[in-house]
Amino acid sequence: MLERLAGKRGSRDDIIGPEMARALCQISFDLNRQIGLLLQRSGKVEAVIVGDFRGIMIPQLSHIRSRGRLKGLRLVHTHLAGEDISDEDLMDLLFLRLDMLSVLKVASDGLPEQLYSVHLLPDSRDGENWTFLAPVHPANQKDSFEEFIHALEGEFTRKVSTQEVKNGQDLAILVSVSSLTRIRAEESMRELSELARSDDVVVLAKILQQRRKINPRFIIGKGKLAEVMIKALQLNANLLIFDQELNPSQIRSITDYTDLRVIDRTQLILDIFAHRALSREGKLQVEMAQLKYMLPRLSSRDDALSRLTGGIGARGPGETKLEIDKRRINDRLARLTKELKKVSKERYRRRSRRRKKDLPVLSLVGYTNAGKSTLLNTLTKSNIVAEDKLFATLDPTSRRLRFPRDMEVVITDTVGFIRHLPADLLQAFKATLEELEEADLLVHVVDLSNPCFREQMKVVDDLLRDLNLAAIPCLKLFNKSDQVANDGMLLSDVAKEGIVISALNLETLAPFLEKAQKLMGKILQN
Repeated sequence: MLERLAGKRGSRDDIIGPEMARALCQISFDLNRQIGLLLQRSGKVEAVIVGDFRGIMIPQLSHIRSRGRLKGLRLVHTHLAGEDISDEDLMDLLFLRLDMLSVLKVASDGLPEQLYSVHLLPDSRDGENWTFLAPVHPANQKDSFEEFIHALEGEFTRKVSTQEVKNGQDLAILVSVSSLTRIRAEESMRELSELARSDDVVVLAKILQQRRKINPRFIIGKGKLAEVMIKALQLNANLLIFDQELNPSQIRSITDYTDLRVIDRTQLILDIFAHRALSREGKLQVEMAQLKYMLPRLSSRDDALSRLTGGIGARGPGETKLEIDKRRINDRLARLTKELKKVSKERYRRRSRRRKKDLPVLSLVGYTNAGKSTLLNTLTKSNIVAEDKLFATLDPTSRRLRFPRDMEVVITDTVGFIRHLPADLLQAFKATLEELEEADLLVHVVDLSNPCFREQMKVVDDLLRDLNLAAIPCLKLFNKSDQVANDGMLLSDVAKEGIVISALNLETLAPFLEKAQKLMGKILQN
């Protein structure tokens, strides 16, 4: 019976043809089990699903490519106890992005009672993201399903944002699941948004959920995940960026459910570094960090179960593709480590030559986008790239600087710090950060315009301790005073801890140069 059902072709014009509806109800009635049909838009039966009396389990549909915003499939399944469309049905409609979901109620004589249908909406209406059609007997369907679904797809397309998007740009929804206070969680989300902007990602929406307990499978609650999916569908998003680090199984679970690409904060930072690194050393360091991040996230499944290195002359179990991938990554990491050691030696020789000239070193440190490169440009009349983006500077840059009273120093700009900086990335960039070990004076540049500048200062101080640099004398510079000029109390408070400047205004830098020269003189005397 089921084979005959699978061999039938449904109608393009009806949700399900009357003859097929009768056959579906009769089989369901005889077996006392719910039966489902997945139908393509052409009417071809994609799958026949046999459940139990209470429900059906829909198989994975990852092999089916979506047709536009929707999947291109409609599900019709029977209900034996007169139940209405359930919450589980609505979740199936959403998570599978079905064209339509229909319930065919089976009467007590095994014949079709009525067909109850629901479909997704291109935008929310009165807080609802789907709408129910009026019940209809399968023999009395008047509207053309093909015309209806074509119009619905067109409406989804028209609702997509009309903003101009460059070719290849990702359209993302940012997601955060946090146990922090609302203020801190929102600040972290703002920072994630800035990271996305720095990577040329278009942010379409932000979804923040505060939970005491993180969902181990999806990290986010199932209801919130449904909200994310609806947003992605309505806004045409192709990427989800999570503010929290995801483990491999979480990425797989969310990807399987949403049919979207999923990355976390760490991957986003690594991608920014990959785009911005210009020097050979920087590129090597980024590649090493990416490979270290990727290694534990290689799929543990070997779907093909292929033994790629067995055969005559090499009997035995051989290696799976997964094992080969891991070995190749480990081999590449070993080569990168050797190359980085070589580059590090070259950098050490350059530092030694600089030391022989007896030039003291002043190094700029601070949170990313605090204004370090702008300060270096203003002090030395240079034109180093200084954008209002996170991680605009990755490769260290050194220039000579003459203080007002005939003292010459080398001033160095370094990569900015950030909270939750990936450990592998920090480890990879230690060769670059070795520049800081040679510094006679550290200048901690702080973005005074950021409401969370105190937390950012703590992040920098903690990282300096982790890098064993806390013993080097440090001068605090509170930058961007021009953006908080009307907050006299704030300016007065921070002036007790350091020097208030605007890196764009050379006149405000005179007290800094005077103080730095005095400190440098004392340091060199000792």
